[in-house]
Amino acid sequence: VQLQASGGGSVQPGGSLRLSCVASGNIFDIKAMGWYRQAPGKQGELIARIRSGGDTNYADSVKGRFTISRDYARMTLYLDMNDLKPEDTAVYYCDADVQTGYGEPPYEFRGQGTQVTVSS
Repeated sequence: VQLQASGGGSVQPGGSLRLSCVASGNIFDIKAMGWYRQAPGKQGELIARIRSGGDTNYADSVKGRFTISRDYARMTLYLDMNDLKPEDTAVYYCDADVQTGYGEPPYEFRGQGTQVTVSS
């Protein structure tokens, strides 16, 4: 299973970015997907998660500014980030709970990260 994240970059405070993550490989079903970020010197943080039924959860630090969504047909996960702040600077990783076969338990996979830098 591969998770390819893209869309990171450098923006000024108040700006917006859209991250994407494409899942591929031996996938029978994806139970949930999410975005995790890691900033230098800080503890990693699961910031947004979406389940197969569409239920979403957000960390308080991004609630109201970030929106997670998923294109099931394209097996693509998105993160729309608005009103970005310097404290959002981090490497953002895509997570997925993937079932690789019928009756198999889901396993968690994490892809490579994409850097987001917010500074003036």
